[in-house]
Amino acid sequence: MNALFLKDLADKTRRGLRGRVEQGKSGGGNAYGYTVVKQFDAHGEALRGDRTIHPEQADVVRRIFSDYAAGKSAKRIATELNRDKIPAPGGGDWGFSTINSNPKRGTGILNNELYIGTLVWNRQRFVKDPATGKRQARPNPPEDWITQTVPELRIVSEAIWSAAKARQSAMRADKPEPAASPLTTARDRKRPRYLLSGLTRCGCCGGGYAMISSDLLGY
Repeated sequence: MNALFLKDLADKTRRGLRGRVEQGKSGGGNAYGYTVVKQFDAHGEALRGDRTIHPEQADVVRRIFSDYAAGKSAKRIATELNRDKIPAPGGGDWGFSTINSNPKRGTGILNNELYIGTLVWNRQRFVKDPATGKRQARPNPPEDWITQTVPELRIVSEAIWSAAKARQSAMRADKPEPAASPLTTARDRKRPRYLLSGLTRCGCCGGGYAMISSDLLGY
């Protein structure tokens, strides 16, 4: 019953968030370049989801897009922002991943379509890994995305946005595709090959066992 209650609560929450997004309001956290509008209805209840442009942060966003479209790398842009002592979205230092993170997932300054007045919601979902208990992001198909036009929240012009995205696409096209070969990455090389790899130990001395042959263990 507890599991059914939690599932029903999650469904109701998502329906509420979807309705908010379809009204042009935020369905999640606040993005860099915007500030939360605090207002209340006639009964004193908070009205959530409204955003307005943050002037100083909006100037930083325009600077990032202009510099990137002009040919500067994300790493150089981050270095110059830190040199000018401009706080990053989290309040610390800028990193290149904050600027050019993951275009497919819409993360990073250069990939946030809200800067051109397009609110996209439900781009990804989070599932719990049963082995670790941690949440992991999984992309949703584009047909499940909820898109709403919010021209009042546009920060970047269409010309600068198109120029930055064109350069971003060209940079990805220049990178060669990695060869499809097993055990090529560091993660793959460290991945256990067998179910009990690294787990079997001697009951007397505690030493780890290793496969000496197909049917012989040693330590």
